[in-house]
Amino acid sequence: MNYFAYILRNADARSYIGISADPVNRLAQHNSGESKWTAKYQPWTLEWTSRPMSLGDARRLEIKLKKQKGGVGEETLKRDFGS
Repeated sequence: MNYFAYILRNADARSYIGISADPVNRLAQHNSGESKWTAKYQPWTLEWTSRPMSLGDARRLEIKLKKQKGGVGEETLKRDFGS
């Protein structure tokens, strides 16, 4: 099965980084309140998804993206791993 790292943004410029086999469905879950952390900050939009990859690779990319906290490093990762 293929997985994707993804980045969500809301109107307050908050971001959420996660992984999923189906980022579009996962976005719907975030916006329906199923995810406790994102429920209070909705609505979310899907800003970026990675290319398809294994679960392990997606998890490693998710961790790298979270360590960047935005900025140039995040932009580089998005460019290198984008779909």
